Amino acid sequence: MEVPLPASRPLRADARRNREALLSAARQAFLSGDTDAHVEDIARSAGVAVGTFYRHFETREALMEEAYRKEVDVLCAAPVALLDQHAPDEALRRFLLLLVDHAAVGKGMSGVLEGIMATDSPVFDDARTRMAEALSLLLEAGSAAGTVRDDVTGSTLLRALGGVCGMRATEGWLVEARQITALLFDGLRHGAPQSP
Repeated sequence: MEVPLPASRPLRADARRNREALLSAARQAFLSGDTDAHVEDIARSAGVAVGTFYRHFETREALMEEAYRKEVDVLCAAPVALLDQHAPDEALRRFLLLLVDHAAVGKGMSGVLEGIMATDSPVFDDARTRMAEALSLLLEAGSAAGTVRDDVTGSTLLRALGGVCGMRATEGWLVEARQITALLFDGLRHGAPQSP
């Protein structure tokens, strides 16, 4: 097996393209329900050789960990853009729905993510921390605008959403999760400080 490139070494443009193609192919495979996709299948779908796969990722689990981390990066960058485009309470509502959609992505990857969870990888702790921080940013903006209550923390709200998204195993869970999230959002607006 070829040794992966050190993380600190900058990648050439073609190597960067290959890495991104592998990440995209893995994401598509697992979202489509192909949780048993082999390294060879992922490499073929990405249009690269198996050796190229191993130059970038030591194992299939390492690839999935990186794919999941990229999902979290995109998700946690959203609040700033949402606050630029919407009022704070609407930005919060939209981000709550993005978190529910993120759980749907996690459902597609669940088998592989369970494998990652069995390792010492910090990917989930890091994701939870960053999501709670993103929620705190939106809650603070909403509280400052007087449209969201000021007694709920990002980590508390994330725990509540975790309960909603924990229903993923049930049929039709996504529709119900969005409905419950709407109720949760209404609760966050109830009791908001009144403007003088």
